[in-house]
Amino acid sequence: MTNSKPTLYTALSPALLHLYDLNHAVVVIIDVLRATSTIATALYNGAKCVIPVDSVAKCIELGRQIDGITAGERDGMIAEGLEHGNSPFEYSRDFINNRTLVLTTTNGTKLLHMALERGAGQIVTGSFPNLSAVCDFLIAQNQPVVLGCAAWKDRINLEDMLFAGAVIHRVKNHFSINCDSAQIAESVYLEAEKDLYAFMKAKDASHYHRLMGFGLEKDIRYCLTPDVANVLPLYENGKLIVL
Repeated sequence: MTNSKPTLYTALSPALLHLYDLNHAVVVIIDVLRATSTIATALYNGAKCVIPVDSVAKCIELGRQIDGITAGERDGMIAEGLEHGNSPFEYSRDFINNRTLVLTTTNGTKLLHMALERGAGQIVTGSFPNLSAVCDFLIAQNQPVVLGCAAWKDRINLEDMLFAGAVIHRVKNHFSINCDSAQIAESVYLEAEKDLYAFMKAKDASHYHRLMGFGLEKDIRYCLTPDVANVLPLYENGKLIVL
């Protein structure tokens, strides 16, 4: 008799997270544009850790206490009172190496704290820049998985769904997936996989449209590129560290 496979579910919005059992599950926080792409990039480039916080005030206070780099955005722009934004290009090795990044974002860090409050077994962050590291980890853990999309103010967005679909496509043989959201995500990803940027553009995806309005095409293209910052950020004791 073969062992039963662990389950995998996809929550396409934080507003749906309460529908899933997070106890004993690995929860993957997905905020492709741009929080989880930036987290992977900062850690790949040598940051000691990334401390995700859910408010600008906490970010500023903690940054002062530990002499960290305070960073984050609200509505796609650098949040008032913070030094740096949410672009992965701000966190080059010569800037971030051996330093601590304190980060707050509109959607991603909020979702991470929601997962904590709901008793997530383990929390990791995922984005196209660390796609392979996430998939390898999920297969190795052999535990139930919930892919949590940060979306945009609870509204489902395309890029987080695409990443969930990419993960599902790679790991599905190792999991039991009876989840329509996961099936939808994989189907959309398979339609888009040859050129994710062109797909986002053709669909005039909401966050694509928003960031292009700020002149951030370079950020979008980077955040849709697989394995350019292929580390696994794991949440432990209030910090995201490289496993």
